Amino acid sequence: MIPSRAPSPVDKLALAVVHQPDRAIPAPAGAREESLRGLLQTAADSRVTQVATRPDGDGERWLGQAWPFPSPFQVSVRTVSVSDGVDRVEARARRSLERLGLPRGDLLLISSAGDLAGAEGRALWDRLLALKDRGLYRRIGFCAAVEDGPALLARRFQPDVVQLPCNLLDQRAQHGGVLGELAALDVAVHASSVFADGLLFVGSESLPPEMHRHAPTLSRIRRRLAEARVDPMQATLAYAMGLPEVSAVVASIASAAELRAVVAAAHAPTPALDWAALQLEPAAIAAADSDAQGRGRVSSAA
Repeated sequence: MIPSRAPSPVDKLALAVVHQPDRAIPAPAGAREESLRGLLQTAADSRVTQVATRPDGDGERWLGQAWPFPSPFQVSVRTVSVSDGVDRVEARARRSLERLGLPRGDLLLISSAGDLAGAEGRALWDRLLALKDRGLYRRIGFCAAVEDGPALLARRFQPDVVQLPCNLLDQRAQHGGVLGELAALDVAVHASSVFADGLLFVGSESLPPEMHRHAPTLSRIRRRLAEARVDPMQATLAYAMGLPEVSAVVASIASAAELRAVVAAAHAPTPALDWAALQLEPAAIAAADSDAQGRGRVSSAA
C-alpha cells in the first residue's frame, strides 16, 4: 500500500498562465513554447496540479502543445459570453478541450455572473449541466464578484464551484459572510485576484488612477508588513490560503521564475498578522472597482 502524501500548501494553488505581452517576455514561437514547457514542468515538479485557463487568443492551444506527459494537471475552462447565444457557449466549451488536447476537463466556469442573471441564464446553466452529464467536465460553476450576490445565485443554480475575488486588500467575501454562506451550501470556493492587481508590489507613483487617493493607506499597509518582516507576496498568499472555505487559490504566473517565487512564498511559515487591519476599507474597494470598470480596466482573474 502506497502511503498518502502529507498535505502541502501548494495543494490549494491553481496556476493561471499569463500570455499577455505586458507580463510575459516576448519571444519567437519556438522559445515561447520552450518557456511554457519549462513553466508547466516546474509546476508539475512543485506538485501544483491545478491549471486555470481562459478562452482568449491562443493561450489554450499553446498550453495544449506544452503539457508534460503524462499530464498531472486538473484543468478549469471558462466560457465565452452568452451574448452570442447558448449554442456558441457550448460549442466554444467543447472547442476549448480540443485546443487544450484534453478528452475532458475538471471544471467549466461561466465567466460572468451576469450571464446567469440574464434572460438566458437558465438555458445557459442547462447546457453546462448537459456537458457535465456527458462527462466532458467533472464540475461546473461560475465566476462572480461580491456585488453579484454569489450566494443567492448558488442557491438557485447549485454549482459545484464559485470563483470570486478574495485577497488581503479586499476581504469583503470573508467579513461579509459570503464565504460562509457558500460553504453552508457545500459549494467549493476558488479565490481569484489574490495579488489584488499587484497593488502591494508597486510604489504610489505606479498606482492606477482610480487608486491614487488610496496611496497613503497602501503605504501604511506595506509599512506594517515591512515592520513584521513579511514579504507582500507571502502575506497575500498566506491570507487567501488560510481561509478554510477556499479550496483553490488562483495565481497568475508568467514564467517559471515567478512560479518558483510563488511556491516558495506558499511554503513559508504563516505570519502572525492582524489580517483585518491590512485591508482597504470595503467602501474604498467598492469605489475603486466602480472607477476601474468605468475606465475600462479589466481586473486580473488571478
